Amino acid sequence: MSLALALAACSTLKLGYNALPEVAYWWLARYVDFEGEQGRHVREDLHRLLAWHRGAELPRIAALLQRIEQQAGADTTAERVCAFEGDLRERFLALRNQAEPMIAAHALTLSAAQLQHLERRYERINRDYERDWLHLSAGEQVDKRLKQMRERAERFYGHLGERQLAALRQQLERSAFSPALFHAERQRRQQDTLAVLRRLTAQPPEQARTAVHGLLERFGASPDPAWRAWQQVAAQETCRQVAALHNATTPEQREHAARRLRSWQHDLAELAADRP
Repeated sequence: MSLALALAACSTLKLGYNALPEVAYWWLARYVDFEGEQGRHVREDLHRLLAWHRGAELPRIAALLQRIEQQAGADTTAERVCAFEGDLRERFLALRNQAEPMIAAHALTLSAAQLQHLERRYERINRDYERDWLHLSAGEQVDKRLKQMRERAERFYGHLGERQLAALRQQLERSAFSPALFHAERQRRQQDTLAVLRRLTAQPPEQARTAVHGLLERFGASPDPAWRAWQQVAAQETCRQVAALHNATTPEQREHAARRLRSWQHDLAELAADRP
């Protein structure tokens, strides 16, 4: 269900998917100011990665959406939602494993100046996050999260009524959501990333691949026990929230969701068949 809500944020799935290499390139370029041939090689690898994903992963994601559609008309449970989350995590790991050699190869080409650029970018991101979240009151955080969740949910289910929004607000008010913990973990990842990238310049390619693999593993399984404990709580909480929202929807809203799911399956099938 969370996958469906995430997809709902993209109103033009086919257009957005085909543009992913360029979007990803410009996103990366904001962090690392690519020079000369670096940029061309990064673009080429991003297009290769998309071609692999188009053929290998889109059919699997479409099958997952079909399973969600089959259950969209009935009530659900947090356990069922979490089961879909596990399937989605497998798809993410497949993508990460495919991208890992490319990441390691490009990481070896980064200069000291580019790493300084990356560090300054991290500093700006952290300042923005502190302004946007850490300086908000608890009530303001709930208001902001409710707005985000409402926008995604309404693209999927259609208009939400006041009682549905009030129930969603109550869940968010009881939430274990912690911007401070999220911020601390992101800063840990940033420092870990910078430390690994700075060491790569003195390592051969095979050791660089091992170092990058370890870094990505720590992204998925943080060495910070406080973050891991919160992450487990947050995952269960998200599943409960999604299940409660779905169970509060009307037959018309569920049919709206089913149509969305069928539309996305059709789009993914067309994208998978559209080999460059």
